[in-house]
Amino acid sequence: MKPGDKGIKRILKASVYSYEGFKEVFKTEAAFRQELLLCAILFIAALFMPITVIEKLFLISSLFIILLMELANTAIEAVVDRISDEKHDLSKKAKDTGSLMVLVAFVYAAIVWGAIIWINFI
Repeated sequence: MKPGDKGIKRILKASVYSYEGFKEVFKTEAAFRQELLLCAILFIAALFMPITVIEKLFLISSLFIILLMELANTAIEAVVDRISDEKHDLSKKAKDTGSLMVLVAFVYAAIVWGAIIWINFI
């Protein structure tokens, strides 16, 4: 186990690192900014829909999954790019898989949103 800060100091440092990560991704990743805007709009829409709390949680959690997968994809791309900028089959596989994670998250969100809208409004 590596030595380091403990307790509240560790939590505070981790919060700073998370904030720095958010700033960097927001500044450099257009896809994240676009998805964040879409998710913010849909989040607000979900809050005002006349549906159950559980349904709202499903809608909102599907949006968070999109953002989580985009962050994972960005991290994968950063690591691959850090290792080498030369083309390699494994680099392509890693990047394409990261992109697929985002697509699967969007499909899941579309299914959740479609089902809840269908059940409640159609």
